[in-house]
Amino acid sequence: MGQDNSDTKGIRNLMNTINIPLYIIDAFAEQAYSGNPAAVCLLEHPVDEGYMQKTAAEMNLSETAFLWPEEDGYRLRWFTPKVEVKLCGHGTLASAHVLWERGLLAPDMEARFYTRSGLLRASRSGDLISLYFPPYQLQPSPVISGLAAALGIAEANVVETMRYADNVLVRLDQEARVRELSPDFGALSGLEGRGFAVTAESSIEGIDCVSRFFAPKVGVNEDPVTGSAHTALAPFWADRLNRTQLTAYQASKRGGLLQLEVSKDQIKMSGRALTIVSGELHVKPC
Repeated sequence: MGQDNSDTKGIRNLMNTINIPLYIIDAFAEQAYSGNPAAVCLLEHPVDEGYMQKTAAEMNLSETAFLWPEEDGYRLRWFTPKVEVKLCGHGTLASAHVLWERGLLAPDMEARFYTRSGLLRASRSGDLISLYFPPYQLQPSPVISGLAAALGIAEANVVETMRYADNVLVRLDQEARVRELSPDFGALSGLEGRGFAVTAESSIEGIDCVSRFFAPKVGVNEDPVTGSAHTALAPFWADRLNRTQLTAYQASKRGGLLQLEVSKDQIKMSGRALTIVSGELHVKPC
């Protein structure tokens, strides 16, 4: 008597629930089941970080976005299954898509997000969503011991290596090598760097560069389409190709297309999004 059995605890847990709108969005996608899926939770107010982290682990997508009203916009935070991240492009695009699709923003209104990376903005033209990000500063890096082996290539295939924030950008000599990579994720996890953007110039007409992004250290072996990486890839390739407008393709299994426009202080990144799942999260925040 006096002690709850598992059935009683389960009933009490069910009674202590709340319905939070939750969506799964394919971002930077030209069709369903392509691009990068992100979960988006629409909250009414801030919630405990542990709740957001557990929810992201439950979603088990590369990022889950949480947003709630703040000032003249929304507070926006992103979590991988393991950690919170400072910047997530596809999660931002997915969040903006949800706000417009649900009618929380008029089609001609700008979306404004307050994030750990500062104020981020998004605009809409038809079904094309544009994000406006500050560019990453790139710094040349010496050869990283063990990186080529972890990627499964020869050191001679590496043309140059750059650092941006706590990530590594690796340019290879051929597009085919990027597409065919089969990294040793355990070895990559042991190297210095949060994530690794591997890229090459494209040989396909209409595509300027290809890339793939690996971040096993934060629980994402391969990210399908990485908007944040393109805030480094965009100025990198703009400088080498002497162009300010680029079309980039992330050559993951799902694949994703990004339209990029580079200026001194801003990267305009555009893509499309589709709602795949619309539902509710039935767990009360702490």
